[in-house]
Amino acid sequence: MNKKENKLLITAILFLFLIACSIPIRWIGFSDKETGGLQLLADLGKNTNNEPTPFQPFKITATPASNIEPISGALVPNPGLIPPSDQVNILLLGSDWRPNSGYRTDVILLVSINKKESTVNLISFPRDLWVEIPGIQHERINTAMGYGGFPLLKSTIEHNFAIPIDYYMMTNFYGFESIIDTLGGIEIFASQNTEDRCDLSYQHGAWCSIGPGDEFLDGELALWYVRSRYTSNDFDRTRRAQEVMEGLFRKMMSLDAVARAPELYNLFISSVETDMAFEEMLSLVIIAPTILSDTERVTRYFIGPDQVTSHVIPSSGANVLLPNYDLIWEIIRKAIYLQ
Repeated sequence: MNKKENKLLITAILFLFLIACSIPIRWIGFSDKETGGLQLLADLGKNTNNEPTPFQPFKITATPASNIEPISGALVPNPGLIPPSDQVNILLLGSDWRPNSGYRTDVILLVSINKKESTVNLISFPRDLWVEIPGIQHERINTAMGYGGFPLLKSTIEHNFAIPIDYYMMTNFYGFESIIDTLGGIEIFASQNTEDRCDLSYQHGAWCSIGPGDEFLDGELALWYVRSRYTSNDFDRTRRAQEVMEGLFRKMMSLDAVARAPELYNLFISSVETDMAFEEMLSLVIIAPTILSDTERVTRYFIGPDQVTSHVIPSSGANVLLPNYDLIWEIIRKAIYLQ
Protein backbone atom coordinates (compact mmCIF):
# COMPACT_ATOMS: atom_id res chain seq x y z
CA MET A 1 0.00 0.00 0.00
CA ASN A 2 1.48 3.35 -1.05
CA LYS A 3 1.45 6.62 0.86
CA LYS A 4 -1.47 8.00 -1.12
CA GLU A 5 -3.60 4.99 -0.21
CA ASN A 6 -2.47 5.31 3.41
CA LYS A 7 -3.70 8.90 3.55
CA LEU A 8 -7.03 7.90 2.06
CA LEU A 9 -7.38 5.20 4.68
CA ILE A 10 -6.56 7.58 7.51
CA THR A 11 -9.13 10.02 6.12
CA ALA A 12 -11.70 7.24 6.28
CA ILE A 13 -10.61 6.39 9.82
CA LEU A 14 -10.98 9.99 10.96
CA PHE A 15 -14.32 10.25 9.19
CA LEU A 16 -15.78 7.24 10.99
CA PHE A 17 -14.23 8.36 14.25
CA LEU A 18 -15.56 11.89 13.95
CA ILE A 19 -19.15 10.94 13.18
CA ALA A 20 -19.10 8.59 16.16
CA CYS A 21 -17.75 10.88 18.85
CA SER A 22 -17.22 14.55 18.07
CA ILE A 23 -18.64 18.09 18.00
CA PRO A 24 -22.22 19.29 18.67
CA ILE A 25 -24.75 16.76 17.43
CA ARG A 26 -28.48 16.24 17.94
CA TRP A 27 -29.29 13.67 20.67
CA ILE A 28 -32.43 11.54 20.61
CA GLY A 29 -33.48 8.74 22.94
CA PHE A 30 -32.84 9.82 26.54
CA SER A 31 -35.46 12.57 26.90
CA ASP A 32 -33.88 15.42 28.91
CA LYS A 33 -31.29 13.28 30.67
CA GLU A 34 -27.61 14.04 30.22
CA THR A 35 -26.30 11.62 27.64
CA GLY A 36 -23.13 10.38 26.07
CA GLY A 37 -22.62 7.72 23.44
CA LEU A 38 -20.07 5.00 23.87
CA GLN A 39 -17.99 5.11 20.71
CA LEU A 40 -14.99 3.42 19.17
CA LEU A 41 -12.01 4.65 17.22
CA ALA A 42 -12.76 2.65 14.09
CA ASP A 43 -9.97 1.66 11.73
CA LEU A 44 -9.61 0.05 8.36
CA GLY A 45 -8.59 -3.36 7.11
CA LYS A 46 -5.42 -4.16 5.22
CA ASN A 47 -7.07 -6.48 2.72
CA THR A 48 -9.19 -5.63 -0.31
CA ASN A 49 -11.52 -8.57 0.27
CA ASN A 50 -14.13 -9.18 2.92
CA GLU A 51 -12.02 -11.42 5.13
CA PRO A 52 -11.67 -10.14 8.70
CA THR A 53 -8.40 -8.44 9.60
CA PRO A 54 -7.52 -10.05 12.94
CA PHE A 55 -6.07 -8.11 15.85
CA GLN A 56 -6.66 -10.80 18.44
CA PRO A 57 -7.18 -14.55 18.73
CA PHE A 58 -10.82 -15.44 18.28
CA LYS A 59 -12.18 -18.21 20.44
CA ILE A 60 -15.85 -19.12 20.60
CA THR A 61 -16.64 -19.64 24.27
CA ALA A 62 -19.85 -21.62 23.84
CA THR A 63 -21.67 -23.69 21.24
CA PRO A 64 -25.27 -22.86 20.38
CA ALA A 65 -27.60 -25.65 21.39
CA SER A 66 -28.55 -27.71 18.34
CA ASN A 67 -31.96 -28.64 19.71
CA ILE A 68 -33.24 -25.05 19.85
CA GLU A 69 -35.44 -24.06 16.95
CA PRO A 70 -34.17 -21.08 14.90
CA ILE A 71 -35.93 -17.81 15.64
CA SER A 72 -37.40 -15.94 12.69
CA GLY A 73 -39.00 -12.53 12.31
CA ALA A 74 -37.87 -9.34 14.01
CA LEU A 75 -39.31 -8.53 17.42
CA VAL A 76 -39.75 -4.83 16.71
CA PRO A 77 -43.10 -4.08 15.05
CA ASN A 78 -41.69 -3.25 11.60
CA PRO A 79 -44.64 -2.77 9.21
CA GLY A 80 -42.73 -4.00 6.17
CA LEU A 81 -40.50 -0.93 5.74
CA ILE A 82 -37.38 -1.12 3.55
CA PRO A 83 -34.21 0.88 4.37
CA PRO A 84 -32.73 3.24 1.75
CA SER A 85 -30.74 1.48 -0.98
CA ASP A 86 -27.66 3.69 -0.46
CA GLN A 87 -27.47 3.00 3.27
CA VAL A 88 -24.42 1.31 4.85
CA ASN A 89 -24.80 -0.02 8.42
CA ILE A 90 -21.60 -0.63 10.39
CA LEU A 91 -21.34 -2.02 13.91
CA LEU A 92 -18.53 -0.44 15.95
CA LEU A 93 -17.65 -2.86 18.75
CA GLY A 94 -15.52 -2.65 21.88
CA SER A 95 -14.36 -6.06 23.12
CA ASP A 96 -13.16 -6.95 26.61
CA TRP A 97 -11.00 -9.78 25.22
CA ARG A 98 -8.08 -10.79 27.42
CA PRO A 99 -5.63 -13.75 27.25
CA ASN A 100 -7.04 -17.06 28.53
CA SER A 101 -10.50 -15.58 28.81
CA GLY A 102 -13.66 -15.30 26.77
CA TYR A 103 -14.82 -11.92 25.64
CA ARG A 104 -17.91 -9.79 25.37
CA THR A 105 -18.66 -6.75 23.27
CA ASP A 106 -19.46 -4.22 25.96
CA VAL A 107 -19.57 -1.43 23.37
CA ILE A 108 -22.14 -1.80 20.58
CA LEU A 109 -22.65 1.26 18.40
CA LEU A 110 -24.43 1.18 15.06
CA VAL A 111 -23.26 3.74 12.48
CA SER A 112 -25.79 4.09 9.66
CA ILE A 113 -24.42 6.08 6.72
CA ASN A 114 -26.64 7.27 3.88
CA LYS A 115 -24.23 7.85 1.01
CA LYS A 116 -26.81 9.47 -1.28
CA GLU A 117 -27.99 12.04 1.26
CA SER A 118 -24.61 12.37 3.05
CA THR A 119 -26.15 11.83 6.48
CA VAL A 120 -25.24 9.67 9.46
CA ASN A 121 -27.44 8.20 12.19
CA LEU A 122 -26.04 6.47 15.27
CA ILE A 123 -27.71 4.06 17.70
CA SER A 124 -26.07 2.94 20.97
CA PHE A 125 -27.14 -0.40 22.46
CA PRO A 126 -26.63 -1.03 26.20
CA ARG A 127 -24.56 -4.14 26.87
CA ASP A 128 -27.07 -5.66 29.34
CA LEU A 129 -29.99 -5.57 26.91
CA TRP A 130 -31.80 -8.90 27.30
CA VAL A 131 -32.52 -10.19 23.78
CA GLU A 132 -33.27 -13.36 21.86
CA ILE A 133 -30.06 -14.77 20.38
CA PRO A 134 -30.90 -17.23 17.59
CA GLY A 135 -30.02 -20.75 18.71
CA ILE A 136 -29.21 -19.55 22.25
CA GLN A 137 -32.60 -18.20 23.34
CA HIS A 138 -32.45 -15.19 25.73
CA GLU A 139 -29.13 -13.66 26.82
CA ARG A 140 -27.42 -10.30 27.15
CA ILE A 141 -26.71 -8.77 23.77
CA ASN A 142 -23.00 -8.44 24.59
CA THR A 143 -22.59 -12.24 24.70
CA ALA A 144 -23.58 -12.91 21.08
CA MET A 145 -20.04 -12.50 19.66
CA GLY A 146 -18.67 -14.94 22.22
CA TYR A 147 -21.21 -17.57 21.22
CA GLY A 148 -20.88 -17.31 17.46
CA GLY A 149 -18.74 -14.41 16.30
CA PHE A 150 -19.95 -11.54 14.16
CA PRO A 151 -22.44 -13.67 12.14
CA LEU A 152 -24.40 -14.42 15.31
CA LEU A 153 -24.31 -10.82 16.54
CA LYS A 154 -25.45 -9.70 13.09
CA SER A 155 -28.40 -12.12 13.12
CA THR A 156 -29.23 -11.09 16.70
CA ILE A 157 -29.45 -7.41 15.75
CA GLU A 158 -31.48 -8.20 12.64
CA HIS A 159 -33.82 -10.55 14.49
CA ASN A 160 -34.54 -8.31 17.49
CA PHE A 161 -34.44 -4.88 15.88
CA ALA A 162 -35.04 -5.29 12.12
CA ILE A 163 -31.74 -3.58 11.32
CA PRO A 164 -29.73 -5.02 8.40
CA ILE A 165 -26.00 -5.04 9.26
CA ASP A 166 -23.36 -4.78 6.53
CA TYR A 167 -19.98 -4.65 8.32
CA TYR A 168 -18.29 -4.48 11.69
CA MET A 169 -15.18 -2.89 13.19
CA MET A 170 -13.90 -4.01 16.60
CA THR A 171 -11.11 -3.06 18.98
CA ASN A 172 -10.18 -4.26 22.48
CA PHE A 173 -8.79 -2.77 25.69
CA TYR A 174 -5.16 -3.20 24.67
CA GLY A 175 -5.73 -1.44 21.36
CA PHE A 176 -7.55 1.39 23.11
CA GLU A 177 -4.72 1.94 25.64
CA SER A 178 -2.04 1.66 22.97
CA ILE A 179 -3.61 4.32 20.75
CA ILE A 180 -3.90 6.84 23.59
CA ASP A 181 -0.38 6.21 24.93
CA THR A 182 1.18 6.44 21.48
CA LEU A 183 -0.46 9.84 21.06
CA GLY A 184 1.07 10.96 24.37
CA GLY A 185 -2.15 10.89 26.41
CA ILE A 186 -5.27 13.03 26.05
CA GLU A 187 -6.99 15.91 27.81
CA ILE A 188 -10.70 15.69 28.59
CA PHE A 189 -13.36 17.79 30.25
CA ALA A 190 -15.15 15.68 32.86
CA SER A 191 -18.63 17.09 33.38
CA GLN A 192 -19.07 15.19 36.66
CA ASN A 193 -16.89 13.58 39.31
CA THR A 194 -16.16 9.85 39.10
CA GLU A 195 -14.50 8.04 42.02
CA ASP A 196 -13.75 4.32 42.18
CA ARG A 197 -11.05 1.76 42.92
CA CYS A 198 -8.40 1.61 40.19
CA ASP A 199 -5.71 -1.01 39.61
CA LEU A 200 -3.14 0.71 37.42
CA SER A 201 0.34 -0.65 36.68
CA TYR A 202 1.85 2.30 38.54
CA GLN A 203 -0.80 2.52 41.27
CA HIS A 204 -2.10 -0.86 42.45
CA GLY A 205 -5.24 -0.88 44.55
CA ALA A 206 -5.56 2.89 44.47
CA TRP A 207 -8.63 5.09 44.63
CA CYS A 208 -8.94 7.26 41.52
CA SER A 209 -10.96 10.45 41.23
CA ILE A 210 -11.58 12.29 37.96
CA GLY A 211 -13.43 15.59 37.53
CA PRO A 212 -15.29 17.70 37.41
CA GLY A 213 -13.19 19.86 35.09
CA ASP A 214 -10.15 19.45 32.86
CA GLU A 215 -8.10 16.26 33.31
CA PHE A 216 -5.12 14.60 31.63
CA LEU A 217 -5.39 10.84 31.04
CA ASP A 218 -2.88 8.25 29.89
CA GLY A 219 -4.09 5.02 28.29
CA GLU A 220 -4.61 3.08 31.53
CA LEU A 221 -6.40 5.92 33.31
CA ALA A 222 -8.59 6.59 30.27
CA LEU A 223 -9.62 2.93 30.14
CA TRP A 224 -10.41 2.96 33.87
CA TYR A 225 -12.46 6.12 33.43
CA VAL A 226 -14.49 4.61 30.61
CA ARG A 227 -15.04 1.25 32.32
CA SER A 228 -15.49 2.28 35.98
CA ARG A 229 -18.81 0.85 37.14
CA TYR A 230 -18.86 0.10 40.86
CA THR A 231 -19.89 3.62 41.88
CA SER A 232 -21.97 4.41 38.77
CA ASN A 233 -23.96 2.66 36.04
CA ASP A 234 -23.78 1.77 32.36
CA PHE A 235 -25.67 4.85 31.26
CA ASP A 236 -23.12 7.04 33.07
CA ARG A 237 -20.34 5.07 31.37
CA THR A 238 -21.63 6.21 28.00
CA ARG A 239 -21.16 9.85 29.07
CA ARG A 240 -17.60 9.21 30.23
CA ALA A 241 -16.71 7.33 27.08
CA GLN A 242 -18.00 10.25 25.03
CA GLU A 243 -15.69 12.61 26.92
CA VAL A 244 -12.68 10.34 26.38
CA MET A 245 -13.30 9.86 22.68
CA GLU A 246 -13.76 13.59 22.13
CA GLY A 247 -10.45 14.14 23.91
CA LEU A 248 -8.82 11.53 21.70
CA PHE A 249 -10.15 13.20 18.57
CA ARG A 250 -8.89 16.63 19.66
CA LYS A 251 -5.44 15.17 20.31
CA MET A 252 -5.33 13.57 16.89
CA MET A 253 -6.28 16.83 15.23
CA SER A 254 -3.60 18.71 17.17
CA LEU A 255 -1.01 16.28 15.80
CA ASP A 256 -2.09 16.82 12.19
CA ALA A 257 -3.31 13.26 11.80
CA VAL A 258 -3.74 13.31 8.04
CA ALA A 259 -0.17 14.51 7.47
CA ARG A 260 1.06 11.70 9.75
CA ALA A 261 -1.10 9.13 7.99
CA PRO A 262 1.49 6.35 7.52
CA GLU A 263 2.54 6.47 11.19
CA LEU A 264 -1.00 6.48 12.53
CA TYR A 265 -2.14 3.88 10.02
CA ASN A 266 0.48 1.43 11.31
CA LEU A 267 -0.71 2.08 14.86
CA PHE A 268 -4.43 1.69 14.21
CA ILE A 269 -4.36 -1.26 11.83
CA SER A 270 -2.86 -3.52 14.50
CA SER A 271 -5.60 -2.57 16.96
CA VAL A 272 -8.75 -3.10 14.91
CA GLU A 273 -10.53 -6.06 13.33
CA THR A 274 -12.92 -5.52 10.44
CA ASP A 275 -14.61 -7.32 7.54
CA MET A 276 -15.07 -4.11 5.56
CA ALA A 277 -13.48 -4.03 2.11
CA PHE A 278 -10.99 -1.35 1.08
CA GLU A 279 -13.24 -0.12 -1.76
CA GLU A 280 -16.23 0.36 0.53
CA MET A 281 -14.16 2.40 2.96
CA LEU A 282 -12.97 4.68 0.21
CA SER A 283 -16.56 5.25 -0.94
CA LEU A 284 -17.26 6.77 2.47
CA VAL A 285 -14.37 9.22 2.13
CA ILE A 286 -16.14 10.90 -0.78
CA ILE A 287 -18.99 12.12 1.42
CA ALA A 288 -16.82 12.92 4.45
CA PRO A 289 -16.27 16.66 3.70
CA THR A 290 -20.02 17.28 3.36
CA ILE A 291 -20.82 15.56 6.66
CA LEU A 292 -17.95 17.06 8.62
CA SER A 293 -18.85 20.58 7.52
CA ASP A 294 -22.45 20.31 8.73
CA THR A 295 -23.13 18.68 12.10
CA GLU A 296 -26.88 18.79 11.40
CA ARG A 297 -26.24 15.83 9.12
CA VAL A 298 -25.34 13.63 12.10
CA THR A 299 -27.91 12.45 14.64
CA ARG A 300 -27.33 10.24 17.69
CA TYR A 301 -30.00 7.94 19.04
CA PHE A 302 -29.83 5.90 22.24
CA ILE A 303 -31.61 2.89 23.62
CA GLY A 304 -31.62 4.29 27.13
CA PRO A 305 -33.63 4.31 30.37
CA ASP A 306 -36.80 5.39 28.60
CA GLN A 307 -36.77 2.36 26.30
CA VAL A 308 -35.86 -0.39 28.79
CA THR A 309 -36.96 -1.82 32.14
CA SER A 310 -34.51 -3.03 34.79
CA HIS A 311 -35.07 -6.68 35.68
CA VAL A 312 -33.47 -9.39 37.82
CA ILE A 313 -33.31 -12.88 36.29
CA PRO A 314 -34.78 -15.17 39.02
CA SER A 315 -32.61 -18.19 38.19
CA SER A 316 -29.28 -16.35 38.30
CA GLY A 317 -29.91 -13.06 40.09
CA ALA A 318 -28.43 -11.21 37.10
CA ASN A 319 -29.45 -7.61 36.51
CA VAL A 320 -30.49 -7.05 32.91
CA LEU A 321 -32.43 -4.54 30.82
CA LEU A 322 -35.66 -5.69 29.22
CA PRO A 323 -36.31 -3.94 25.90
CA ASN A 324 -39.56 -2.17 25.20
CA TYR A 325 -39.72 -3.05 21.52
CA ASP A 326 -42.47 -0.58 20.69
CA LEU A 327 -40.43 2.36 22.02
CA ILE A 328 -37.20 1.04 20.48
CA TRP A 329 -38.95 0.74 17.14
CA GLU A 330 -39.69 4.48 17.24
CA ILE A 331 -35.92 5.09 17.34
CA ILE A 332 -35.13 2.53 14.65
CA ARG A 333 -37.89 3.84 12.40
CA LYS A 334 -36.32 7.30 12.41
CA ALA A 335 -32.66 6.29 12.37
CA ILE A 336 -32.70 3.39 9.90
CA TYR A 337 -35.91 3.68 7.86
CA LEU A 338 -36.03 7.50 7.88
CA GLN A 339 -39.76 7.48 8.63
